[in-house]
Amino acid sequence: MGLRMRVHDKEPIGQALRRFKKLIERSGMQKELRAHQYYEKPCEQRRRAELRKQKAARKALTEKPRV
Repeated sequence: MGLRMRVHDKEPIGQALRRFKKLIERSGMQKELRAHQYYEKPCEQRRRAELRKQKAARKALTEKPRV
């Protein structure tokens, strides 16, 4: 998965860096890199997925319906 970002002429380096960080965050690459930083056993992955499902279900029950 390749990302491309063009730096405009006379664009400050700080602004270009900020745009690059947003691009990386939106693409999901940063999240994936953090996930692969340390090995996680398959049983731990399943456990975390189950906890995410339970949390989402609890949140859905407590949310107010939009009108």
